[in-house]
Amino acid sequence: MKNYKLIYLITLSVFYGYSQESKVKSGDKKYDSYAYIDAIKTYERIADKGYKSEDLFKKLGNSYYFNSDFEAAAKWYGELFALNPTPEAEYYYRYAQSLKSTGQTDKASAILNEFSTKYKNDSRAKLYAKNTNYLEQIKANSGRYKIEDAGINSKYSDYGSFVYNNKIYFASARDTGNFSKRKHKWTGEYFTNIYNASIDAATGTPSKVNKIKSLLNSRFHESTIIFTKNGKTAYFTRNNFIDGKKGKDDNEITLVKIYKADFENEKFSNIIALPFTSDNYTTAHPALSPDEKTLYFASDMPGTMGQSDIYKVSVKVNGSFGSPENLGSSINTEGKETFPYVTSENEIYFASDGHPGLGGLDVFVGQIENNGTISNIQNLGSDINSPKDDFAYIIDPLSRQGYFSSNKDGGQGSDDIYKFTETRQLKCLQELNGVITDSQSGVVLPGTELTLYENQKIIKSSISNNSGEYTFAVECGKTYMVRAQKVEYDTKEELVTIGKVSGKTNLPIALDKSICKVTVGDDLGKCFGIKMIYFDLDKYNIRTEAAIDLEKILDVLNQHPNMKLDIRSHTDSRASHQYNLRLSGQRAKATLNWLIKNGVAENRLTAKGYGETQLVNNCSDGVNCSEDQHQMNRRSEFIITGL
Repeated sequence: MKNYKLIYLITLSVFYGYSQESKVKSGDKKYDSYAYIDAIKTYERIADKGYKSEDLFKKLGNSYYFNSDFEAAAKWYGELFALNPTPEAEYYYRYAQSLKSTGQTDKASAILNEFSTKYKNDSRAKLYAKNTNYLEQIKANSGRYKIEDAGINSKYSDYGSFVYNNKIYFASARDTGNFSKRKHKWTGEYFTNIYNASIDAATGTPSKVNKIKSLLNSRFHESTIIFTKNGKTAYFTRNNFIDGKKGKDDNEITLVKIYKADFENEKFSNIIALPFTSDNYTTAHPALSPDEKTLYFASDMPGTMGQSDIYKVSVKVNGSFGSPENLGSSINTEGKETFPYVTSENEIYFASDGHPGLGGLDVFVGQIENNGTISNIQNLGSDINSPKDDFAYIIDPLSRQGYFSSNKDGGQGSDDIYKFTETRQLKCLQELNGVITDSQSGVVLPGTELTLYENQKIIKSSISNNSGEYTFAVECGKTYMVRAQKVEYDTKEELVTIGKVSGKTNLPIALDKSICKVTVGDDLGKCFGIKMIYFDLDKYNIRTEAAIDLEKILDVLNQHPNMKLDIRSHTDSRASHQYNLRLSGQRAKATLNWLIKNGVAENRLTAKGYGETQLVNNCSDGVNCSEDQHQMNRRSEFIITGL
């Protein structure tokens, strides 16, 4: 009897395990087809009965994470970590993001510290390690906005706005259908379509919301529409559906693509998918550069670093497109980067969960450099960003007004559109100013030439006004050198580090009367403390720092048009006599050519290299000398031969 009962229990246990595995497979099928809401129901029924597995907890956490329910995601990721304290990198990061979104910042920081230690090569770990005090930066960037409800929201999802011709266009899930209620299995919400509302030019108040009734809206998702400036072309995101047919990837899943449509007389026509889209990956959320020659978008196409990256593609004059180009690791991470928006100030706004933020998606801004990289990426602060998802940020760079979308607490629906006015720009602006005076008398010195350098490169030039004052517009946090030059005064150079917040940095400069009186046969270089003109090893091209010293010589030659110079270049005794003679000659000639190129008449200059033939000490071949002693022989001379 006991044996029979044991056999019965074993059989029941095996049957129960088989049953749960079968249910897990059912949940997996829903999960793999992005039916996260249905997958959650199945997985949670299994978990509530005590079934545990890493895969189950990962997928439960992900199902909630991808639907921005971070509290539930944190719960199931916590179960995962209880079962396996060292899962893959992605789960460290998502768990930390979920914890931040639920206010558990200390625990999130502990997870992020472990993540950045264990996965040092992950770009998100590098960003976190580089910005461990990121919350302080976010705090500094906060308090810059006046925010209000956009006046177009419903109890359903509303997001992704664009303003054109005094109308605001956006996506909404508010159409529940008259006869059938079609819900998307990813979110459990109704499919979104494009809506618009007229905006009162004086008050900015929107009118009644209207659904666009045209071929633009299908029975699946449409969102994030934009228009060209002439209004003739629209780009938008839609499920892979056109001409009544659904496109599917290799797993029979219908993804999203960017479509293009003609727009005339308030009607959309000729809707086509862009040529670089595919059934097998997503492309979404288009944004045009101000000159409309570049289209930015988000995608998980092959070559993507993370869950989604931001790409760009050239828009050619004939309407064709170039090849998509990933914006690279200067902006993209192993996480999600999406919803790009580019302004006329070469700023790119985007949403990311890979850069350090408050949780979920945060909105960031970066500067687009001439080489295409993105620099100075900053979190917009806690006015725009929250522990939830904040995204789809657009701004008019002139009025500093715009819109963004968020599922933050206090909204009407799962996503809401907010209107804002930026009261203080994030870009840190500084003015460097000062007064130039005589160091002995304190008298102001108008007409002083000021040159601003950064990393030994000339940035700007100016001349002090009648009050001896000068000003330069500079960037916060950078270090510059200011050079002041005036006839009968010694040239002076001052280093200054600019403050890290917008404002003014004062740098007064007091110049000394020149006490260097030269005559024929004197070395003009000694007046400026120029011991040598520096060249790269074995080279004779003029380096940047060499040019700075040569400009001092140039200034004196310009002030004294009758002065003539003999340029002499010397080396130490190391290397062969023949080599030193040749190299010094080339360097002397390069110095002469630089002065001629910059306006000095050729008949005022001579140049010669002397190699090691005129040593100033006994450090000749075979003599053991220190580096400082050899340095004395490596010199440049500017001998005055005429006045």
